[in-house]
Amino acid sequence: MANNHGNTPAAWTAVGVSMLGFLIGGISLMLTPVSMTLFWLGVFLGLGALPLFWVMARLGFHNEA
Repeated sequence: MANNHGNTPAAWTAVGVSMLGFLIGGISLMLTPVSMTLFWLGVFLGLGALPLFWVMARLGFHNEA
């Protein structure tokens, strides 16, 4: 396992984006009527965090500081 345990800008950015996606998706399901547009936006953000992490890691933002 790496010494940084995920404490890198790439990891924190991916976690932040995915949390925002879950928040938007969860709130959209509580609206009356349910906003499917917001729900799919949340899904897109949640799933989009992984490619974002890969790109940032390839750019060198996943190295130990």
